[in-house]
Amino acid sequence: LALIKKLGQQVACVVLEATGIYYLDLAVALHRAGLPVAVINPRSFHHFANLKLSNSKTDAVDAALLAEYGECMKPGLWQAPDEVLMGLRDIGRQINRLTATRTQAKNRLHALRSKSSTLALLIEDECDGIERLDQRIEKLTKAAIELINQQPHHKQHLANITQAKGIGQASAIAMLAELSVLPRGLKSSQVSRYAGLDVRLCQSGSSVNRPGRLSKAGNAYLRSAFYMPALSAVRHDPNAKAFYDALQKRGKKKIQALCAVMRKYLTGVWACLKLGVPFDSSELFSNEHLKNA
Repeated sequence: LALIKKLGQQVACVVLEATGIYYLDLAVALHRAGLPVAVINPRSFHHFANLKLSNSKTDAVDAALLAEYGECMKPGLWQAPDEVLMGLRDIGRQINRLTATRTQAKNRLHALRSKSSTLALLIEDECDGIERLDQRIEKLTKAAIELINQQPHHKQHLANITQAKGIGQASAIAMLAELSVLPRGLKSSQVSRYAGLDVRLCQSGSSVNRPGRLSKAGNAYLRSAFYMPALSAVRHDPNAKAFYDALQKRGKKKIQALCAVMRKYLTGVWACLKLGVPFDSSELFSNEHLKNA
């Protein structure tokens, strides 16, 4: 509130980096106050700072550079997502964190049970912790479904996404939670970059033969949401499996082929959200796409 009062209505644009856990709340608050806001990619700003030969890293220096970035690059204005989608995203991320914690707990339980000297009390305690995590995840999942059901088109999106082999309710919620807050005008290639599933080439100087790698510079929650569905798809969806096998025959490693399936699945889910159509793997992994695999 103090910042908003200080800024008043005399700023041309407030430029923020899309980093940390607080930028979105600040962007929403500024937007509600009627201030123009631009949210930029941290990597883009990092490259800009390097071009300006900035050697210092302080709040004051960063603020001045962000202002200069806004003046020079003129980034597009940011539009705030509605409250329901913001709540869904927060719930989805909490489910993701709890699921990761539960996986760690299950691994610890397996390690405890593998030793004959482990006290029964420790095993019981770990089991109690896992049960509690199960209850919390179930509670949050129900809350997410309730939010989705508040609006018919969100409910339809969930139904369309779960038409895909490997995408169950939990994965679909995670995907909706992250993708629903994005502007619908984004192209699938832009969404892939946002998720960090785009391939980055590094062929300069003596590195001309270095293979492309995933950038991994984007949304880790999205990458996590698509990993298991893609793994299931290459086993149970004939179209995805054919695409996956074709890539391996052309010399791609298994993980590279799997990441390509993840990108395809992300493209398909994004089409579900933009066009309101059911997920169709036969269209997504068509013969034309196989030729270009």
